[in-house]
Amino acid sequence: MQLALLARLLSVGRAVLAALRGRLGALCWSLAPLSLSLSLSGWRDSAPRPQREQERDEALPTPTSVNYHFTRQCNYKCGFCFHTAKTSFVLPLEEAKRGLAMLKEGGMEKINFSGGEPFLQDRGEFVGKLVQFCKQELELPSVSIVSNGSLIRKQWFEKYGEYLDILAISCDSFDEDVNVLIGRRQGKKNHVENLHKLRQWCREYAVAFKINSVINRFNVEEDMNEQIKALNPVRWKVFQCLLIEGENCGEDALREAEKFVISDEDFDRFLDRHKDVSCLVPESNQKMRDSYLILDEYMRFLNCRNGRKEPSKSILDVGVEAAIKFSGFDEKMFLKRGGKYVWSKADMKLDW
Repeated sequence: MQLALLARLLSVGRAVLAALRGRLGALCWSLAPLSLSLSLSGWRDSAPRPQREQERDEALPTPTSVNYHFTRQCNYKCGFCFHTAKTSFVLPLEEAKRGLAMLKEGGMEKINFSGGEPFLQDRGEFVGKLVQFCKQELELPSVSIVSNGSLIRKQWFEKYGEYLDILAISCDSFDEDVNVLIGRRQGKKNHVENLHKLRQWCREYAVAFKINSVINRFNVEEDMNEQIKALNPVRWKVFQCLLIEGENCGEDALREAEKFVISDEDFDRFLDRHKDVSCLVPESNQKMRDSYLILDEYMRFLNCRNGRKEPSKSILDVGVEAAIKFSGFDEKMFLKRGGKYVWSKADMKLDW
């Protein structure tokens, strides 16, 4: 017991030191150009320092909800994927924890682990350890994962399920032929059958179950009412297929997603067909593009405002405040689209 307590105290201490280290790095990085400007021009700001700091803080968004795509590798080949396997890099576990501690210090309340496929790395152990760290050590209100579900085993729930608030499984169709056309399949495993198995495991281990669907040319006419109501997820997030240059369109892209794109009118028709599904959460391209705070495998914020993913400097090098300035994050749109909701399973009061 004493060794376990000592180990936990050391872990917490490392997290605190990491956060302090990050803030000190950010301070030094942000003061460097100011120091140079003062020495060259003798400039003086007439506003009192507390006022300047307050104005700066008000201008910066808060990283309330962060999507950390810690890997780009995936075992599926979805044709519209907009975070493709352009690198195989994954941060060492302790560095990832250091960055997460810095985000918590900066105001993060919810972390969502995504990819690529999060369960590819160390057969799910990597994401499991991050989930446990964020819930147990950082005490975040919400910890979630987005996965295609193909690599998740029941043993993972037994080990890490108590630390996970939400598991979101990507499912774009309840017709296996359509899933094959999209690329959401590996080998002979039936994606829809696996979806139902994961739904049952979420009930058994008290993890809120969510479904993500990308609406595209191959599934836009599908009626999913009956299947979604039977699965009864806490949220059914429905995205309009989105083009990102360099990821799923353009010369240097690994995907050619143009053939999947639908019009706004097509998307609206799909939504209207499913308007009676109470858990439906629609997200058009307009809502989606700038309202997500995305962190890549190097812990750089990705700015999508120009239709590409333009990275900031890593928060590990310059701190959260300095990096988030270049994120392109629209905090008002994040709140408008309902980005902040009841996301802790302790507050959901669900009938598991």
